[in-house]
Amino acid sequence: MPSTYTSLHCHLVFGTSKRQPLIRPDWKEDLHAYLGGTVKGLKAFPEGVGGMPDHVHLLVGLRSTHRLSDFIRDLKTSSCVWVKEEIGIRNFKWQEGYAAFSVSPTARHAVRNYIRKQEEHHRVKSFREEILEFLEVAEVTFDPKYFDY
Repeated sequence: MPSTYTSLHCHLVFGTSKRQPLIRPDWKEDLHAYLGGTVKGLKAFPEGVGGMPDHVHLLVGLRSTHRLSDFIRDLKTSSCVWVKEEIGIRNFKWQEGYAAFSVSPTARHAVRNYIRKQEEHHRVKSFREEILEFLEVAEVTFDPKYFDY
């Protein structure tokens, strides 16, 4: 084939350190906009950004040249610095880990909708319940001890 064609979409989820509810409503949208801008700056495609006080969800279109761990490291580092400098929360940190799930092109609309309705969704389900369900549905092996605080 004379060129490379890909359709690489990932649903990314990561939380604040110890899942502290640090992301306040008065700057949440600015953080989401910053994350989307950083995704663009990393030469990826932001398709959805949302979250709650203790975690964020992103739907991102990646290029074949992206290395997921490097991409997420750069995204988390940049946004952490932004929160510290622009918002003034000097002790802000993201948790070390993350979850990443591949998304088929036909499921992107549903994932964008899911991300957009985070507040509604979390009225009935905690972040812990949500992420464990995602891992189980995706058949990802995990140790539950890492989800207890």
